[in-house]
Amino acid sequence: MLDAAASAATANHPPIERRRRLSQAALAVANQKVQRAYSPIVIAGAVRVADFFLLSLIGVTLYLGYVTRLDGFHWEYVAAIFGMTATAVICFQAADIYEVEVFRSQLRQMTRIISSWAFVFLLFIGASFFAKLGNEVSRLWLSAFFFVGLAALIAERLLLRSMVRGWARQGRLDRRTIIVGSDQNGEQLVEALKAQDDSDIDILGVFDDRNDTRALETCAGSPKLGKVDDIVELARRTRIDLVLFALPISAETRILEMLKKLWVLPVDIRLSAHTNKLRFRPRSYSYLGKVPTLDVFEAPITDWDMVMKWLFDHVVGGIILLFAAPVMALVALAVRFDSPGPVLFRQKRFGFNNERIDVFKFRSLYHDQADQTAAKVVTRNDSRVTRVGRFIRKASLDELPQLFNVVFKGNLSLVGPRPHAVQGKLQSRLFDEAVDGYFARHRVKPGITGWAQINGWRGEIDSEEKIQKRVEFDLYYIENWSVLFDFYILLRTPLALMTKNENAY
Repeated sequence: MLDAAASAATANHPPIERRRRLSQAALAVANQKVQRAYSPIVIAGAVRVADFFLLSLIGVTLYLGYVTRLDGFHWEYVAAIFGMTATAVICFQAADIYEVEVFRSQLRQMTRIISSWAFVFLLFIGASFFAKLGNEVSRLWLSAFFFVGLAALIAERLLLRSMVRGWARQGRLDRRTIIVGSDQNGEQLVEALKAQDDSDIDILGVFDDRNDTRALETCAGSPKLGKVDDIVELARRTRIDLVLFALPISAETRILEMLKKLWVLPVDIRLSAHTNKLRFRPRSYSYLGKVPTLDVFEAPITDWDMVMKWLFDHVVGGIILLFAAPVMALVALAVRFDSPGPVLFRQKRFGFNNERIDVFKFRSLYHDQADQTAAKVVTRNDSRVTRVGRFIRKASLDELPQLFNVVFKGNLSLVGPRPHAVQGKLQSRLFDEAVDGYFARHRVKPGITGWAQINGWRGEIDSEEKIQKRVEFDLYYIENWSVLFDFYILLRTPLALMTKNENAY
């Protein structure tokens, strides 16, 4: 059962909040109701898969319902159907049908689908003619496949158009963007972005550290929201997808100083090149419509990587939870009978993008000495730790309830930087004060185990080297993430718990 005193204890000892005071304009942006964003790349990929399976299903169904009753079953037909549907998807791609901007339109989308689908059948008829297979292909089946397939594609696209337009109205497809540089360059950039049709860029405002006449209060209608330091606070309160610098490349020193403050955020950071006289090769740029930009930092684990990470957490996490259930039941009984008090308790930790989250743990301290904010670190031979608590902390069995965070609450991953307590300290300094770039660990969702933990950097943090090493290993994990890397860390975790536990007590 959950600790009933957790909320009261947290209220008496609230986590330290060091929030900047935002301007009224910035607060208005922060208080906007924002929906979770959908990835255009994932949407386009899902539509490709839907097209392939829809057309394959229609072709095979028509074949089984008509041709096989007259001529028996032949695998060559099925292979031809899959070949035609794969060719159709390739032709749709070549016609630029798989773009969110095209999904929103009607005439442009329908004309491209009809012409591409007709081209696929002309290609198939031509190949059948030269292969002398024309007499072996049922004309009725081929005609039905064409017209039924076309009708299904049109119906699918009408439904997709309705869905995409609904998502656009909700702001799920917008890239919430802030501009750095409230001067003439910034105004030109905002005007260029706003002038584009079907743009997914939603400009929230501009930021500038200068307080003199060079800093405009509005750039092409977009208000100045504050200074660069305020961007970090705003990104903690609302969804920011892109930070775009309007400063020229010649302002290298200013840009570097600002990047040191902003790189800890889980957002894309780009440098606009619309006013630069120095031109690179076109391949060096990424484009926002027609506006050229230079990529500086990219948000980690996005698009299909995020989908794979989600599937890994929920599928593998669910399997682990199923197998761990008997062990968790035994630990729960041991905790319950060892000392009075609840079996589980919640503790405030840092989550993704520095959000405060509740993580579940088996209680390892005496109930009357519980520390919900981890203001006092558990040390060797700590009198607050129970007999059972000493064992389960050493073996990290007290962390098993965090599988509920992974599978059901979704605020933890199986693998990632460990979620440190919000009042975690090195001597008298909070961790983010002791290590530069500490909050960059929170650019991804925290995990139950991680690269730092299997390399021995777990348990008590009593020196600057230990917290620096954790941050170093966590940042390496973020920059080199892959599903295989997660599997590797997960497989090595049991061995690491047994051999690298000298700091766990």
